[in-house]
Amino acid sequence: MKSLKEEDPEVYKAVVDELTRQRDGLEMIPSENFASPAVLEAIGSVLTNKYSEGYSGKRYYGGNQFIDVIERLAVERAKKLFNVPHANVQPYSGSPANLTISFTVCKPGDTVMGQNLTDGGHLTHGWKTSLTGMVFNSVPYHVRPDGYIDIEEARRLAMEHKPKLIWIGSSAYSREFPFEEFSKIADECGAYLAADISHITGLILAGAHKSATPYAHIIMTTTHKTLRGPRGAMIMVTERGLKKDPELAEKIDKMIFPGMQGGPHNNTTAGIAVALLEASTPQYREHGHQVVKNSKALADELMKKGIKLVTNGTDNHMILVDLTPFGKGTGVFVQDALDTAGITVNKNTIPNDPASPFYPSGIRLGTPTLTTRGMKEQEMREIADMIFQIIAAVKQYQLPEGKEERAAYIKKFKEEIQDNAQVKSTRSRVLDLCKKFPLYPDM
Repeated sequence: MKSLKEEDPEVYKAVVDELTRQRDGLEMIPSENFASPAVLEAIGSVLTNKYSEGYSGKRYYGGNQFIDVIERLAVERAKKLFNVPHANVQPYSGSPANLTISFTVCKPGDTVMGQNLTDGGHLTHGWKTSLTGMVFNSVPYHVRPDGYIDIEEARRLAMEHKPKLIWIGSSAYSREFPFEEFSKIADECGAYLAADISHITGLILAGAHKSATPYAHIIMTTTHKTLRGPRGAMIMVTERGLKKDPELAEKIDKMIFPGMQGGPHNNTTAGIAVALLEASTPQYREHGHQVVKNSKALADELMKKGIKLVTNGTDNHMILVDLTPFGKGTGVFVQDALDTAGITVNKNTIPNDPASPFYPSGIRLGTPTLTTRGMKEQEMREIADMIFQIIAAVKQYQLPEGKEERAAYIKKFKEEIQDNAQVKSTRSRVLDLCKKFPLYPDM
């Protein structure tokens, strides 16, 4: 058997190019992180060769004695770290995991509640273009004008519509989740409370964010964000969940397999086990707190420079920048200019965005990968200045009102930004900073 470089030089080159891109840039999308070499070794192992339909000790294929060891390690580590009686580590990713939860506790047509997508919620919590919004009757709750979740509106909607399932969790919310308040709402209306903690799992395990375990019936998390593991997911059932339905854990397991999925990705399971072991260390706890310290430092410095943030700050790893002072729909310009300078963020809607989701008026950024590289508050202040300089460099670009004009305008912008002096200067600063904090130096 040949190596990747020998067998497929085109794919090999793309992999090397991506490694270079990650090393030489500032990855600031808050849903991304850098897995450890140990996690990467696990997910690139021979475990990918094995079929293992079923669960530990109850497989439909032979030869799974070592797979069982790995899955049991992952399950037991998850149960201990999250203080839950049941964990399933087989979901392929967050979206099928959330579908599993929805179809476990709801029937088609039942009412579900989740944070509105354009208010920072997640697609799979009942948005109209997701299966969760097509199959179930979705009643979304929103954020207040200050950007915080409108708990009173959520309570009123829950009492009025009596949802079967309420989601707490989001994709773009920079404040601590009100788990306790939503737990009370769920109890009042008889709903299941599912906490999607995908973004903040690592912060919870580090003690840098309140845990959902005492409040939710079901917990879902992806494993590749602040947890710093492979691209997978877990579903956990809490003591509260088993008290509400003693068969809930069994129902979840059956809905994952055979309900939603076939054979688990054993290499991913191994990566999850390694990530959970890493998350149990004092060093990880320190890292999680530093993620939040860095996020707060970055937010404070951006605001000092006059940049508007949704909720005027952050409690977690994430910052949502409101670019409407520079015009509506400007997220695409700032995202592309930052990308050209070597700073990767994503354009994002903001609450009550005056533009469309295709051309939103915000950007979403975070500090997990920067912290993984070893950066601290001083570097966050430097990065804030870089971001400010790029925003200032492109603020004259305004999204055309006519839809037919936009493609040509954005194409011209992308060409012009390549030669922008401020962008080039910032790119040089980014490279200098990255050299001080090398990534994967032994690869």
